[in-house]
Amino acid sequence: MKLIAAAAITGGVLALVPSLRQSGQATERVAPTEVAALESVPAARPHAVAASLPSTRVIPNADLTQLVRQTCAASCHSDQRKLGSLTLEHFDVGAAAATPASAETAEKMINKLRAGMMPPPGRRRPGGDTLAILTSTLESLLDKAAALRPEPGVRTFQRLNQAEYERSIRALLDLEVNAGSWLPLDTKSANFDNIADVQLPSATLLDAYLDAASEISRLAVGDPKASVSSSTYKLARLASQWDQAEGAPIGTRGGVSAMHTFIADGEYVFAVSLHAIPTGQLFGSDAPFDERIEISVDGERVGTIEVDRWMSQADPNNMELKTKPVPVRAGAHRVSAAFIRTFEGPVNDNIAQIGHSIADTQIGSEQGITNVAHLRDMTVTGPYNPTGVSETASRHRIFTCRPTTSAEERPCAEKIISTIGGAAYRRPLQAKDVKGLMNFFDQGRAEGGFELGIRTALEAILSSPHFIFRLEELPAGARPGQKVAVSAMDLASRLSFFLWGAPPDEALLAVARAGTLAEPATLIAQTRRMLADPRSEALATRFAAQWLRLQDIEKVHPDALQFPDFHQQLGDAMRRETELFFHSLIRGNRSVLDLYTANYTFLNEELARHYGIQGVTGSEFRRVQYPDDRRSGLLGHASVLTLTSHANRTSPVLRGKWVMEVLLGSPPPPPPPNVPDLDKTGEAKEGRLLTTRERMEEHRSNPQCRSCHLFMDPIGLALDNFDVTGRWRVRENGSPLDTRGDFYDGTPVSTPAELTQVLLKRPIPLLRTFTQNLMAYALGRRIEYYDHPAVRRITAAAEPGGYRINDFIVGVVLSDAFRMRRVADVQAAGTGQQ
Repeated sequence: MKLIAAAAITGGVLALVPSLRQSGQATERVAPTEVAALESVPAARPHAVAASLPSTRVIPNADLTQLVRQTCAASCHSDQRKLGSLTLEHFDVGAAAATPASAETAEKMINKLRAGMMPPPGRRRPGGDTLAILTSTLESLLDKAAALRPEPGVRTFQRLNQAEYERSIRALLDLEVNAGSWLPLDTKSANFDNIADVQLPSATLLDAYLDAASEISRLAVGDPKASVSSSTYKLARLASQWDQAEGAPIGTRGGVSAMHTFIADGEYVFAVSLHAIPTGQLFGSDAPFDERIEISVDGERVGTIEVDRWMSQADPNNMELKTKPVPVRAGAHRVSAAFIRTFEGPVNDNIAQIGHSIADTQIGSEQGITNVAHLRDMTVTGPYNPTGVSETASRHRIFTCRPTTSAEERPCAEKIISTIGGAAYRRPLQAKDVKGLMNFFDQGRAEGGFELGIRTALEAILSSPHFIFRLEELPAGARPGQKVAVSAMDLASRLSFFLWGAPPDEALLAVARAGTLAEPATLIAQTRRMLADPRSEALATRFAAQWLRLQDIEKVHPDALQFPDFHQQLGDAMRRETELFFHSLIRGNRSVLDLYTANYTFLNEELARHYGIQGVTGSEFRRVQYPDDRRSGLLGHASVLTLTSHANRTSPVLRGKWVMEVLLGSPPPPPPPNVPDLDKTGEAKEGRLLTTRERMEEHRSNPQCRSCHLFMDPIGLALDNFDVTGRWRVRENGSPLDTRGDFYDGTPVSTPAELTQVLLKRPIPLLRTFTQNLMAYALGRRIEYYDHPAVRRITAAAEPGGYRINDFIVGVVLSDAFRMRRVADVQAAGTGQQ
């Protein structure tokens, strides 16, 4: 059954609250100093952070205006040249906050000045503390104006993206699903996939949500009349199959292991297909032994499949092998198809074994190297001869009552629907909500009894705009353009999706229902409670992963000839290292600057071996101290170093651009048109392969390229001792590496440690960029010019505690932008919801 649902959706200091002390409202989780520290930072003190450039000297605004026009407008930012799409020819420092356009321009200037990027290298710079005074003056003017006219900003409704949808289904139904099976890829904006203004619904998208609701309701309740269907689990070609797959039984190697939800009790057939060499024979046919594949459910063997070494794609069944029908009970079970391990230990090969076990299918039938068969995918087909639906975790969550007579069915159904509906809508159901959902129950009950009625109502709940969209209630009489507080229930959702990427739990909802969540002390207490919960790891796997662009690792497939030990599991371990590292900062409430200075990381045996670190065994990750100063913080993580590389060479340009854009918040402009790519330059000269640096120097001889490369190249070259996969090296193409360069402020840098030191000379851009990204993710909208006073205030408030990461999170939660909103002009007063 597929339901058709339609929804009509109408579509500054952001200061921490002026007074956070609430007499008698503090709880045992909130130290008075926390509130006092946040309260004590005045709006006009944006520069009160480490390594700031304080000055007691005062320069009149008129003189500063003349400075801007002589230094900036006269050379680069005139109306005629307008470099960087910025003109300062008519900019007036004293009127920096007078209009939105001038305030936006001033914020761009502050960003570049704080980073020390303007004036650029080679240009005349004013002496002494003149630039510091200009920066602090602009910040002070903007912050004072924002304090008088706070602007929380407008955010349209958000919809559940793939990750939030999966977590919502897990919290609601105790069911693991892959939202990508139904929903299209999420559009990203400002680095993140939860930005509201690119989440506009379409007919195709809504249809996908309806398909998901139909299938998920069947999986959750079960379907004793289910027809036969198939689900296929593919194994990435890049995956190594030398060792035990995650989740597979001990004593196996390779293969695939996945959680599969069986919709009914019945018989299921498990099929596998194998890799072949280019001529069609089995990959690994030259192995001196026969292979067997074990099929297991929840770790228990339910069947074995013999592999014929002489099988071929020309066979009637191609390269597909099947089991006999296997009885399986309904519910979620871990299903594995893996090879039974035939041998252990080193092999006597002419060619050394490589980590990527199927780097080249041609070698699959060659002599002198041990090759073994490789699985391509596993397919589960069924149910055949269904006999019913056993009790499952999802059914236990859904059926909180069981009617024994027909008279008990409607009261029981109302109880179930009210409970599930309230959790799904993230608010208590109104009478009209229950009435509408009960109509769906009655329809399903008439067709197939009580359970089909519940399943039909559940499908309606999952199809509802109140579940799919995070609609926020407007107070009665709200006028377009008016600033209003976010309601307690909506504030709970904002907080939960920010910290957990999932709907609020009962403890948070209880506080919201009591009407005390908006009180600062209570809001701080709930924030710290939720940060201590394991679900706060979403800040690492969702926020940090997207901010740092860890998903780009999947776009880089290191050349198998140059990097034969790189494989899928190693790439996954690289990403996991960074996620665990970031989560450890939250768990330990460490300084944000540890992102750059930490002399430790989290490794398993494979990644430790990749780094050349001894003494780490096993697949579990654990905290490991670096043995030297080659690596520290994020700039020593293989994830960052790999995603900023090409498949066959490092890219100092990409690495420098990543640092400027992701960490400093000052991306370089796009390259001018008709400039040849670095790959177009020669790879060799006078019979010798050129290093990446030598090719770069030839490339940037173009005057159009040189201005930007002066910023990017020294940053990237300082990291060039790390190869494409993040391994340390001292030579490239047989030549010694030359990583020397001058940071754009003139400081010599040639090593990762020196790069870290020069970045930390100006911590303000690093801290504010982190805060901007954190706010964008929390708010679900892009950060605008009027948000920057709040960014400065949050950063300054975190200084007394040493920039502890949880203080930034609390600061964002307490900001007006998080707790308030401006009613959009397109909304009519009293519409109730956005």
